[in-house]
Amino acid sequence: MFKPRKSQEEVLNYRKGYLGVSAVPGSGKTQTLSCLAARLIKEKIEDEQEVLIVTLVNSAVENFSHRVNGFIQELGLLPHIGYRVRTLHGLSHDIVRERPSLVGLSSDFYIIDDRTAEQILKDTAQAWVNSNRYILLDYLTPDCDEGKVNWIKREHLPNLVNDIARSFIKQAKDLQLTPSMVRNKLDHSGNTFPLVEMALAIYEDYNHALSYRGAVDFDDLIRLALEALKGDEKYLNRLRSRWPYILEDEAQDSSRLQEDILRLLAGPSGNWVRVGDPNQAIYETFTTASPKFLRDFIKEKHVTAKELPESGRSSVSIINLANTLTKWTMEEYPVAEIRDSLTTPFIKPSEPGDPQPNPPDMPEKIKIIARKFSPKEEIDFVVSSLKQWVNENPDKTAAVLVLKNDYGSKVVDELKKNKIDSVELLKSTKSTRDAAGAITHIIGYLARPSSPGQLGRLYEVWRRKDKDNEELKEEIMIIAKELKTCNYVEDFLWPRVDRDWLRDLDIKDEERHIYDELVKFRHIVRRWHGTTMLPVEQLIITVAQDLFTEPSELALAHKLALALVQTRKYHPGWKLPEFARELSGIAKNERKFLGFSDEETGFDPEKYRGKVVVATMHKAKGLEWDRVHLMSVNNYDFPSTLPGDTFISEKWFIRNSLNLTAETISQLKAAVNPDLFEYIEGEETIKSRLSCASERLRLLYVGITRARQELIITWNNGRKFDKEPAIPLVALTGRNT
Repeated sequence: MFKPRKSQEEVLNYRKGYLGVSAVPGSGKTQTLSCLAARLIKEKIEDEQEVLIVTLVNSAVENFSHRVNGFIQELGLLPHIGYRVRTLHGLSHDIVRERPSLVGLSSDFYIIDDRTAEQILKDTAQAWVNSNRYILLDYLTPDCDEGKVNWIKREHLPNLVNDIARSFIKQAKDLQLTPSMVRNKLDHSGNTFPLVEMALAIYEDYNHALSYRGAVDFDDLIRLALEALKGDEKYLNRLRSRWPYILEDEAQDSSRLQEDILRLLAGPSGNWVRVGDPNQAIYETFTTASPKFLRDFIKEKHVTAKELPESGRSSVSIINLANTLTKWTMEEYPVAEIRDSLTTPFIKPSEPGDPQPNPPDMPEKIKIIARKFSPKEEIDFVVSSLKQWVNENPDKTAAVLVLKNDYGSKVVDELKKNKIDSVELLKSTKSTRDAAGAITHIIGYLARPSSPGQLGRLYEVWRRKDKDNEELKEEIMIIAKELKTCNYVEDFLWPRVDRDWLRDLDIKDEERHIYDELVKFRHIVRRWHGTTMLPVEQLIITVAQDLFTEPSELALAHKLALALVQTRKYHPGWKLPEFARELSGIAKNERKFLGFSDEETGFDPEKYRGKVVVATMHKAKGLEWDRVHLMSVNNYDFPSTLPGDTFISEKWFIRNSLNLTAETISQLKAAVNPDLFEYIEGEETIKSRLSCASERLRLLYVGITRARQELIITWNNGRKFDKEPAIPLVALTGRNT
């Protein structure tokens, strides 16, 4: 039974108008908003009306639905009636799907998923790079010789151009600009904007690819939903009547288009509740989201402002540390432009007798480790610390939070070596990567069947289940090495009387099992060769039957096969090498691929007591653990724009450390609104540094507030061993009381 505290009850007393709520981490905002929805359904909602709840991610949709249903049943009402929970994309789909003709779509239009959209963009960007040999040469550092320039063009520019085009298209759609509209603005601007010309050409090709398929992407949905609402007043009024109350969660991550859509749906005299925490806005850099939309909304004259400042999640000492970070940022941060990155309200611990009390305080369990680690030493330190802790606390929850997926993967590998059970919240889980990697090697071999090196690696993949067995490990390596000496692979697979590689091997009698093993392996490889005439998805499923035994692995193989069905649809000319590269991206954790995990439906740390969850700090938002490790808090992952800081978006081969993505967006704004924006090279790069530093500061705040009782923060000196502790970390050292 939910027993609201005083500040929560003040929000629950809301019945009409515009309300803006600042909610600190652990304040129970989801519970409060769900309870408010149930009360409004009982008191205000009539037949055929709904409370519309808009949240940020799909996993939150199920969470809200579950909680609202619980409150509805407590009030004696029928579940699943009187409300609708949607992400912005889901809401936009509802709006457009009901009246597609309003925005020029046929009734059978379909939406391509992010993965397919990314592949189309990658192909169009690569095609443009291939057709423009001198692309971006004016932006390269002047000390590049011809050999280095060719290497950069081949290895680095395609990815950079793809990143620029992705951000450009997202920004253009947020401004509701079609390619033809941008082209018209550009032609009449009277200025030369080479970066916009490049990005626009890719935008045009990308749009043609979507139109050819009769499809739209997720960003189109949002843009078209707003267009539909503006284009038909009767339709808008009908939706306003259907959704007389709008409750918006995670409003700090709202975009301009999201605000415009919800403001239209609410109407000037409607009912709209926005709840969020500007200090947890961590999706701003190179997106169209910004915490300023919520901040400005709360300041509007006709908006009632409330706070949820109390938190029962963390101990008093962890709350004090988070508040210290906020106070130091506001008053002492060495870069003045960043001092508004964190704002009040400060987090308040719950009062005595509060129905949602704080955990017992354990100040000695908060440790900021000043010691300089290498990346490997940092991982070893954290894993060693957890090994003892997990054994002593099997009933508690623990997490390791990192900034980047690849670093998280290394932590997972080390945990596994130390036989510590772990769970992943990364781009893809280790089981997914392992399965994709195994299949990738097989397809790679089948694409180059004459390579003895590939054959030897194939044997290792086939014996992958035994690689951790110390008794068998050496034998597997010896056999794989022997296979790599087979100059003619066909002499092993399809021997003749006079040429039989296996027969000619010097295998002793006591090693007869090795001979039998290789005969079995030969039989398997022959069968795999027979699959090369099948469609790639059938090849994968056939191979998986020989490679995997666990049901989860077989299910993953099936899911990978289905993913490649979609890829084959858009790339009918692809052969095995291209499909191998596609799977390699998943295996190397370069591409998101959902396996069969709670990430798709909502992650509950309580299910994994006695295990270690490894997550990115972004994915940890909204979650909490008894013990939290924050890793790699150095001046590269958490830069402050001070001398010596470097930024991942500024490429070493671009002159003057320009951030070309930021410069492209600046050129776009100058081309579209020349009276408001003037493009000056380098200015937007500086602004992007400030934006990145602000977001990373808030990310550190999010990381700290994931911990209930125990928090350990470490840093490493980076890949080149030249990084320093992040400035906020230095400021917090010695201040955690």
